[in-house]
Amino acid sequence: MNANHELAGMCLCRAVEYAVRDEFAYAMNCHCSQCRRATGSAFKPFAGIERSKLRIARGHDALAVFGDANAEHDVHCRHCGSLLYSVVRAGAFVHVTLGTLVDAPAIRPSAHIFVGSKAPWFTITDNLPQYDTLP
Repeated sequence: MNANHELAGMCLCRAVEYAVRDEFAYAMNCHCSQCRRATGSAFKPFAGIERSKLRIARGHDALAVFGDANAEHDVHCRHCGSLLYSVVRAGAFVHVTLGTLVDAPAIRPSAHIFVGSKAPWFTITDNLPQYDTLP
């Protein structure tokens, strides 16, 4: 896949659409309780990229920020609640939730993180490395 390719993403109700460069620096599955609650799932598959490489194509007015808008925070659709991405690392990076991508990225998750607090009812069955916190 062309590394300069833009991938499309959107929320469940399609009020928000975004585009992100297929130039992710890393991808992981996060099992922390915050990611589980934000997604309603056993873990959040995400890919990290510089914030400047993501743009909102449609629906700026439908964005809802959870957390401190001037620091690290999550960005959801205010209509359907979909978690689109998290702003992290002092605002320099975003963690795009892979489930909101329409197009398949070139990267795949390389590890499970925060498995020390994973859901007790979920069993990890792949061979990816597992870390209790961050690697």
